[in-house]
Amino acid sequence: MSYDELRHFADSWGLVFMSLVFLTFIGWTFRPGANRDHKEAANMIFDDSHEEDGKND
Repeated sequence: MSYDELRHFADSWGLVFMSLVFLTFIGWTFRPGANRDHKEAANMIFDDSHEEDGKND
């Protein structure tokens, strides 16, 4: 495969593949039920029940 063939492939099918991956990631963020996961992740730093050293006070 020459450089020109590789570049043509990347310009066409590579762009299609990367666009599909991007749209998949965007869709995954707004999927049903994701709001609960986002709220849990946002409040995780305030949760004192899980200490790094393994102790639960």
